[in-house]
Parts: sequence; structure tokens; C-alpha cells
Amino acid sequence: MPPSTSQQIELHGHPVTYHRVGAGPAVLLVHGITSSSRTWRTVMPALAEHYDVIAPDLLGHGRSAKPRGDYSLGAYASGLRDLLVALEVPSATVVGHSLGGGVAMQFAYQFPERVERLALVDSGGLGSEVSLVLRAATLPGAEYVLPLLASSPLRGAGSVVGSVLGRVGLRASADVQGMAEGFESLGDASARRAFVHTARSVIDPTGQRVDATDRLYLAEHVPSLIVWGDRDRMIPVKHGREAHERMPNSRFEVFPGAGHFPFNDDPDRFVALLHDFIATTQPARFDDDLVRRLMLRHRS
Repeated sequence: MPPSTSQQIELHGHPVTYHRVGAGPAVLLVHGITSSSRTWRTVMPALAEHYDVIAPDLLGHGRSAKPRGDYSLGAYASGLRDLLVALEVPSATVVGHSLGGGVAMQFAYQFPERVERLALVDSGGLGSEVSLVLRAATLPGAEYVLPLLASSPLRGAGSVVGSVLGRVGLRASADVQGMAEGFESLGDASARRAFVHTARSVIDPTGQRVDATDRLYLAEHVPSLIVWGDRDRMIPVKHGREAHERMPNSRFEVFPGAGHFPFNDDPDRFVALLHDFIATTQPARFDDDLVRRLMLRHRS
């Protein structure tokens, strides 16, 4: 990701860092928990050849502020709305990964007029199953264990593994890289606090407790793309399949051999897929009357 694309804006007294590059229809990239905008660095340059690409660091992540406050999906969605308003971007194709998928769905629910298309990548919020690591982060006392997990030796383990594999001509998987970056981010006390608050807002020890499946029918008139790695160990691919069945007219694509970060496992395919999705669909057009008719039709 070119360093020159990094910018910062103050929203409600808190600095928010974002990357913006390219020109054309707007594409908003929303990262997952413990990640940041840099998780998209392998695909942003190619996407910027066709689109106005905006990739923020959500509050509590990356170089954005990490205040004590609300880290719910609704708060994140409102923060994205505020960023787009400040940047004078009326609407966008919204791409959400992992937690960012849950944020993207909440954004579409709260601000449907601002969503042209919806792309969910190994998304949270579509079923209860989630990795043991994230469930453990919601246990009482987790905030006292995280400093040990985020100690310097462990934070460097991912990069060491990648370096060793590179010397013998092999590539560390996108999941190893993504997890290593996540551990690195937890070296900061305010980031750890934000992580725990965010995790507990959507997960409990039994799994994900925020579930969007009862509202997926509202996506009938929103062009929707669901992408999953078939070797995802964080969130199972069956969540994507089941969401596809519940989202009328959605498109479902599986990346064979990919894990939780399919856009980094195969960035060329991901960029081509997203470009084809945008090129072959028309932006959604929502109003209160359409939402009302969809809800009334869906009454049990």
C-alpha cells in the first residue's frame, strides 16, 4: 500500500486514519478484528485502477483513536457513515471481511441508501460458530491474559515463521500473516482494551451472539457477493453457503485452499471477481417504501 495514500481526519474529537487511492465508483473496504486497513494492501493498488478505494482503520484499530466507548456493530456502522459524509461520498460498494462483514451488514441495515452493493468476505454475523481463540477473548479476566499473549517474543513469532519459510522458497500462508499482524496490534494497552470490548459486543464463550440471518431477506434488492476460503479455521465456510441461500440473487464464490484471508491468498482472483461483480450489477436504490414492503411481506 503506497504510504502517500494514508490520511487522517478528526470525527467527533477522535482521529480516524484511512487510505484513499484511485478514482471512479467508490469502494469501501472494512477490515476485521485486530486488523487494520493494511490487511487490504495486496488488492488496493489493482482496485484503484478502476475505483475510488477507501479503507479506514476502524476506531480501536490500526492508527485510529482507541477511546473508551462504544465498540458495537452499530457504532462502527455509524462511524463509517460519518467518514463517508465527511469525504463527500454519497454511496459505495461496501466490502467487509470477518468482523468487517458484520459491520458492513449493519451499515447496510442502518443506512441502506448509502450501499450500492454488498460484498461479504469470510464474514462474521452469519452463524454461531467461531474460533476458540476469539471465544476465549470474551472470558472473564481475558484482559489480564492478553498482555502475555502480546508479549514481544510471541508478537514476533509470525514474522519469524514467515522469514524462515521465505529462506527455503516457501510462502507463509495469508492466515499466518494476518494472525501475526493481529498479535502485533495487541502490544498496545488501548488496542487490547478495544479488542476485548469489540469481541464481547459480538461473541460470548459459546460463540457468535450477533446473528444477521433473520434480516438477510432485506438484501433482495442489493447486489450481494459472498466470498469464502474453504479452509477457513476462524469462521466455517458453511456460514457463507447458508447466507447465500437466504440472500435472494446473491453470488457465492469459494476460494479452494484459501483460509480466512482469501483476498491475500489469491489477490488477483479476488480483484477480478470484485471487478466483475461491480461491472455486471447495478447499484441498489432503496427507499423507506421498499424496505416497508419487504418487511411486511416477510412477516411470519
